[in-house]
Amino acid sequence: MKKLFLALMMLLPMAAMAQAKFGHVNAQEIIQVMPEYSTAMSEIEALQKQYEADFKSMQDEFNKKLEDYQKNGSTLPDNIKQRREQELQEMDGKIRQSVQDNQQALQKAGAEKLQAISSKVLEAIKSVGIEGGYVYIMNNDGTIPYISTTLSTDVTAQVKAKLGLK
Repeated sequence: MKKLFLALMMLLPMAAMAQAKFGHVNAQEIIQVMPEYSTAMSEIEALQKQYEADFKSMQDEFNKKLEDYQKNGSTLPDNIKQRREQELQEMDGKIRQSVQDNQQALQKAGAEKLQAISSKVLEAIKSVGIEGGYVYIMNNDGTIPYISTTLSTDVTAQVKAKLGLK
């Protein structure tokens, strides 16, 4: 009787595991087909082009002043020559600072936009998990060393449907 009880106790967890549902999802695939992603990428690209145009304008102005200084610098009085050199150094510093500030702003804007999209996908994955009665859903992006696709259900299509995507 004791052996039968122990055998039943050992089989009970296995029976529960056999009923458990596991799923995997390709979140990156979902993100890339979302309209919000395309919009965000377009906005980031437009911002980058704006920054590049600003940089080119500042660089052109700097090059023009530098060329003028190189042509006429030898004929200028020392005090004016020093002032122009100082001006060129300040312009160079402003350009460098502007490039650095623009890169940081671009990274921040990209991170904010992608965070909002990722949060939306995460909520959809949670919703599919709850509605489908899954024990867990793993992201299939290479962060998991092994996923048995025969024992796991790909819920990418369901998450896309939840988001109204094809």
